[in-house]
Amino acid sequence: MSTVKTVLFLLATITIASCNYSVPPAPNPLELQLIQSREFETTKDIAFASTVSVFQDLGYIIEGADKDTGFITAKSTTANSTSFLSALNSSSVNTYTKATAFVEQMRKGIARIRLNFVITSSMSGPYGQINTNDSAVVDPQTYNVAFDKISDTVFIRQGN
Repeated sequence: MSTVKTVLFLLATITIASCNYSVPPAPNPLELQLIQSREFETTKDIAFASTVSVFQDLGYIIEGADKDTGFITAKSTTANSTSFLSALNSSSVNTYTKATAFVEQMRKGIARIRLNFVITSSMSGPYGQINTNDSAVVDPQTYNVAFDKISDTVFIRQGN
């Protein structure tokens, strides 16, 4: 009976060891551009206004917007998470998302929007030092949700 248990144990070990638990690789720059960009059948003015409106609908604070350059910068509200141990050390962690958009007129009736989301975490220490960590959002679903909302807003603004 112990031989059967040993064989089963070895088979289970080999099966588990052969499983691939690797993290998918980060997209290359071209793949990332495809995730972050979308074209719309509209003017630059409507695409720009729609993007600003959607950022606001998603809870972002518009920090800057220039229709001539097509560049929009926005920031989410800050989530402050101070644990009991952090409070004892007089430190805290603040997390927020920065968003940018570039809106350009490609050809007559076609505007392209490229979005970029970055999660920023900053930790302040007991002596005033601040450590900041930025991580790009590369999840296609995040961009799809934003573009779907922009598409809806473009549709409404065009009066369709």
